[in-house]
This record gives sequence, structure tokens and C-alpha cells, in this order.
Amino acid sequence: MIVYTVGELLRQWRQRRGLSQLDLAIAADVSARHVSLVETGKSKPSVDMILRLADQLHVPLRDRNRLLLAGGFAPRYAERPLDDNALLAVHDAIRRVLRAHEPYPAVVFDRRWNIVMTNRAVDPFFAQVAPDLLRPPVNLVRLGLDPRGLARMVVNLADVRAVFRTRISRQLATAPDPELTALYEELLAPEPDDAPSQGIDTNVVIPMILRVGERELRLFSTITTFGTPMDITIDEVAIESYYPADAVSAAYFTG
Repeated sequence: MIVYTVGELLRQWRQRRGLSQLDLAIAADVSARHVSLVETGKSKPSVDMILRLADQLHVPLRDRNRLLLAGGFAPRYAERPLDDNALLAVHDAIRRVLRAHEPYPAVVFDRRWNIVMTNRAVDPFFAQVAPDLLRPPVNLVRLGLDPRGLARMVVNLADVRAVFRTRISRQLATAPDPELTALYEELLAPEPDDAPSQGIDTNVVIPMILRVGERELRLFSTITTFGTPMDITIDEVAIESYYPADAVSAAYFTG
């Protein structure tokens, strides 16, 4: 196992963001020389300096804790289960959002796309998938792309896979994660025989098209995250809310 110094970790994050030492120094209001001394280990940064640089580099809270530990300091950010008493207000807020979105589906997932919560509108769709795919942790990507899951209902599966591929590629570029990388390589790595896109005719969003009985439901989604989180769980959780893309789909849910 490789153990990196705080300076080495900061340099990795700076390079990941495509910034020069001068770019980072200007953004953090410090000298470029000081950034260089921190990265080479010739200057030991304070807690405030580590967090200032991490903020400008948009380092996730989980990785800010790693920076602090590498610098010889205690972690700053807690990680609690979503149902912990300390997160009760957030948990209730998420439940209200999910409930208010009915009759349309909504799911809450973590950084590895494991489903944390859903609303009742999701239940009829989950009833169509193989039971073993619903054993915790239920992974949204696997559920969506597995032939025994929702994939058999998805008309434009190539488009949905491409959307997943783009989103997770961007996520990994922002914050690398071994488990998420393994999930990407298992389900999303491009292959020579990948089916071409269905070429959905839209100038706004690419909908997910589900075949339910004799109907085709067209849905698009939005992602909601929490602003200025101070807890790792809240920093990594997201709510995906699905909306009908046409009147026929809206009527299916409201009916």
C-alpha cells in the first residue's frame, strides 16, 4: 500500500483539476512558491491551509479527511448513516422530497450508485426485476442494465447505457474510487460491438423509454444534491427525480 504525503496528495488533486501551481495559488490567495513548498514537503501546511487549498480544488469531504490525516491532523468531517439522529432533519427533508414527487418515481443513491431510499412510485417497476437484484445494497446502474432487471423494459438501452457511462466517467475524473471503477469496467466499459444509439428525436434531453405492457413511457430526470454539506454522507448522496416527457407518460402515472 502506497502512503502519500499531504503535499503529494494535493499535487495529485491539482493535476486532476488541470491547474498549475500559479492557478491554485491565485485561487487560494497564497504565493505560488508556498504551493510548491507544500507539494514538495518542504513546508508543513496548517489545517486551515489544507482546507483552503482543498476548497479551491473542489476535493470531496471524504478526501479532505484523507488530506488532513496525511498532514498529521484529525479528520474534520463525520460520516453517519442517513438514519442517524444527527441527520434526522436531512432524512425527513429527503422523505418529503420523495413523497412530494409522487406519483412520479424518485430514488436516492450514494456515491457508488447504491440506492438508499425510494418513493412508492418506484415499487411497480421494482416488482418486475429478479429478487436477487433487490438484495441490499441495490445498485442503480446494475439494476438498470441487467437483463433480469429494468434493462428488459428499456427500449433505448444503448442511450441509457451511454448516459450512465458519461456520468460515471465524469464522476471518476472528479473523484477516483476503486469500487466505482470496478462497476464501470464491469457494466459500462465501451466494447466494439456496442449497439448504436437509437437516435431519439429530441433537442432538449435524452429520455429513458420504458415499455410497460402496450405503452411506451418516456421519462427524463433531474439530480438534486445538498449545498454546503459538512457530513460525508450528505456530501455524497443525490436524489434522482423522474418526470414524464409527454402527455401519454404523464397520464400513465396520474391515472
